Amino acid sequence: MSLYIRKQARAKVRRRIRKKISGTAERPRLAIHFSNQNVYAQLIDDVAGRTLAAASTLDKGLATKGANKEAAAKVGEAVAKKAKSVSIETVVFDRGGFQYHGKVKALADAAREAGLNF
Repeated sequence: MSLYIRKQARAKVRRRIRKKISGTAERPRLAIHFSNQNVYAQLIDDVAGRTLAAASTLDKGLATKGANKEAAAKVGEAVAKKAKSVSIETVVFDRGGFQYHGKVKALADAAREAGLNF
C-alpha cells in the first residue's frame, strides 16, 4: 500500500472521528499525533479554539529517541500532569485516525494511570 493512499485513509477516518467529538473548556479533547521521530499530545478546547495543555517528546525532560511505546507512555503521563495543573480531570480522547493499539493504547493507559478520566 502506498504512503499516499495510507495517509488519505487516515485522513478520512480522522474526519469521521472529528464529526462526532468536540472538546469544551470543562472536558477538552486529548488529541494525539505521531511522527516518525516524535509523539505529541495536546488538550484542546474546540469551542474557544485554544490549546489548554500540551506535551511531546520534544519537551525537556521527555527527550527520548524514537516514537515508540515507551515515549508514548511518558508523553501520556506528562500531559495528564499538565492537565491536573490546570484543573482538568476529564477529557475526550481523539486518537487522530490511528488504530487504538500499540503506541496509542500506551499513551491512553499512561494518561489514565496518571489521573485523567476518559
